[in-house]
Amino acid sequence: MLEHVPAWLGRALKNRRAGADKLVVAQPGMAAEAQITLTSPAFGDGARLPVRFTDDGEGVSPPLTWTGAPEGARLALIVEDPDAPTGQPMVHAVVSELEGASGRIEEGGIVPDAPEGEVGRNSQFKRGWLPPDPPTGHGEHRYVFQLFALGPDAPDAGERPGRGDLVEALRGHVVASGVLIGTYSRGEPAVAGPAGAPVPA
Repeated sequence: MLEHVPAWLGRALKNRRAGADKLVVAQPGMAAEAQITLTSPAFGDGARLPVRFTDDGEGVSPPLTWTGAPEGARLALIVEDPDAPTGQPMVHAVVSELEGASGRIEEGGIVPDAPEGEVGRNSQFKRGWLPPDPPTGHGEHRYVFQLFALGPDAPDAGERPGRGDLVEALRGHVVASGVLIGTYSRGEPAVAGPAGAPVPA
């Protein structure tokens, strides 16, 4: 989608971003004192996403693991890009009805027929993982993986939930949360590899 934006336009829009204040985790009623540890065996927090998880590669969803969620709580995941040149963060994945104080989503596991959870709609109104595809020259984009544990009175987000459905189910019912950030960019140097050598994005 955004990969077709020409580089000159990407550079012109460099300062136009949705903003981290619009992420789900930053909205009223989403705060929780208890923390979930959300990680990925494929990338570190704040590190660049491997190409295979983006629109420049295979476009599969990354593996995720978590610990520290309250026992028996239902969990919900939303992945957003607050650096998209749009009015709201771009939604890359919505998954509700996950379970497990310690759990995981396998690589490529965010698909319509996923064995775990109810996979909802991304910003293209499709179920599953929307691979990152930032505009060339727009700079680094953050892909914010937000995992929420819901209290026992939280309503169901419904089948094939979108961002709005998930927010309504979460508001005032979040008992724990965790955040993991991956980054990606196109058309500029990026740090990659164990030696940290700059390579073309």
